[in-house]
Amino acid sequence: MKLQQLRYLVAIVDNGLNITAAAEALYTSQPGVSKQVRLLEDELDLKLFVRKGKSLDALTEAGRQVVERSRRILAEAENIKALSSQMAGHMDGELVIATTPTQARYVLPDLLEAYQRDNPGVAIRLQQGTSEQIAEQVQGREVDFAIASGESELFEDLVTLPLFSWERILLVPREHELAALEQPTLADIVRHPIISYTYSFNDDSSLGQVFTRAGVEPNVVFTAQDPDIIKTYVRKGMGIGILACMAHDPDVDHDLVAIPMKGVFPNPTTWIGFRRDRFLRDYMMEFLERVVPDASRDSIERAVAGAEAAGTVIPFPRPEPLSRHPTLGAGPGNDSCCAGFTL
Repeated sequence: MKLQQLRYLVAIVDNGLNITAAAEALYTSQPGVSKQVRLLEDELDLKLFVRKGKSLDALTEAGRQVVERSRRILAEAENIKALSSQMAGHMDGELVIATTPTQARYVLPDLLEAYQRDNPGVAIRLQQGTSEQIAEQVQGREVDFAIASGESELFEDLVTLPLFSWERILLVPREHELAALEQPTLADIVRHPIISYTYSFNDDSSLGQVFTRAGVEPNVVFTAQDPDIIKTYVRKGMGIGILACMAHDPDVDHDLVAIPMKGVFPNPTTWIGFRRDRFLRDYMMEFLERVVPDASRDSIERAVAGAEAAGTVIPFPRPEPLSRHPTLGAGPGNDSCCAGFTL
């Protein structure tokens, strides 16, 4: 049995049982991939796939278990390489972060600029997406860290450390009738079309549950991942915006009014998560120490150990508002909308 064979097997599964697509992803030939999988089946004396003619139709039960264990073996092989590099004193590498457009655009720039300046040998790759996409990337070991908000079963298998809390705001043009209200109610809001984030009104969304519990139906007419796009369509008059407070820059968005919704909408928590089986190189630990309030290498290692033992981790205090975060709290929208509340 060879690591290459396990890598080919996992690639086939990750590419929808399409051997040609797996070969392209691996930069090798389709016949070579097929041959190595056949050799692996012969050595194990197991049928890993249900076949229909020359096509793969599904994994067998044995195949499912072999793939599951293959992923762990390949992950440990990568961890050994990372450990070897660290023990050799190599400080270079790549830090891959999956996050939402709001965090990428409004929260992380100053932190990542300072981190890269202090770690010139570390390349940073930032990938943006929805919670579902972020979860898929971190579970597929495509990224080192996920930075996202809210609670979701998508992230139950990760070690998650809280970063900060933040407030949702209502964003309207200055001439809008809601701009004259100090605190719009849900009844006021549902009278207008709503523009918000993609998936903000899913069944498991804390925002959607507010309307459900109140027995009112929001008129959501437009959704997008990018807060700047949301603001564009608010300016077009298509609806009122519901988005994160840090996405409002008073200097840039002077034509829009940000109305804090404290007490109306719950305050989400943004956290950073990573796989329990991920070997954290020194430069990854340094990043965690910068972004997680009051974190140290020891507390992070205890968090990982606690996750492995109990399946959940709450080793850090409840997060403060974003404006009080020691390294992330200086963004343009943080003082105006994220400063007066706690969870």
